Amino acid sequence: MAFTAADVKNLREMTGVGMMDCKKALTASDGDMDKAVEWLREKGMAASAKKAGRIAAEGMAYATVVDGVGVVVEVNAETDFVGKNEKFVDFVKGVAATVAKENPADLDALMECKYNGTDLTVTQQQQEMVLVIGENIKVRRFARFEGGVSVAYVHAGGKIGVLVNLDTDLAAEKVEEVGKDVAMQIAALNPRFWDKSQVTQDVLDEEKKIMMVQMANDPKMASKPEQVREKIVVGKLNKFYAENCLLQQEFVKDNTMSIEKYIASAAKALGGTITFKDAVRFEKGEGIEKKQENFAEEIASMVKG
Repeated sequence: MAFTAADVKNLREMTGVGMMDCKKALTASDGDMDKAVEWLREKGMAASAKKAGRIAAEGMAYATVVDGVGVVVEVNAETDFVGKNEKFVDFVKGVAATVAKENPADLDALMECKYNGTDLTVTQQQQEMVLVIGENIKVRRFARFEGGVSVAYVHAGGKIGVLVNLDTDLAAEKVEEVGKDVAMQIAALNPRFWDKSQVTQDVLDEEKKIMMVQMANDPKMASKPEQVREKIVVGKLNKFYAENCLLQQEFVKDNTMSIEKYIASAAKALGGTITFKDAVRFEKGEGIEKKQENFAEEIASMVKG
């Protein structure tokens, strides 16, 4: 299977590994992206693949709480310039308000809802925005939390929108700071799972396999008996949880505790209970491919060579 300059760039952004090694990995894996990631990890070059693929599209990810209802939306545009346009931002906020009020079942249902404060549907309002702004604009996705206490966080003016949902016996304003801290952690580290209980057996099996191959490739470890290596793997899995599961992650603001312990500590200090229930993280353009420009041309010769 052939691969392109864009594939090399995508693999580099997914793993943080240099271009030439990414090219070697794709060559060794016959262009298969998943196998290339595994090849790099087995060689010890990549710690893990990022949850998101290449980030390319523009627009805005936005999170808010409207009358106790938490909403996060993503609306795409063609250029970063439009993503900062006041009319576009107002449109995105109106989409979020519509989601909060109408509780649509899915994206198709949302597009048929009356856009907040107008007699137009969301589809019609979107078409109006295309005419006014002169770019293709598209409501891409949304999520909504009605129960519990939701806390919204928007990073870098709309690059990332995070919505955290907590179960608590405390007033919403009292847990705002806790929710914001957890949301900022999610925005920064993009955990694959919320809790280690969500890690499936097939993921664990894959991690164990990669760890065993890494040790087999390490002269110091390769000489150890397999039982010893398996015990080391069990220890390494705890590190995997700490890197990939939100509640087990080290709290960025205080590295002496995990997020789980931070929430428990904050709840005790506030005199109540707080439990993390769920969260949604949208990054604008996540997984959307966009036309490759100069960078692809610069590395095309490497791929052909």
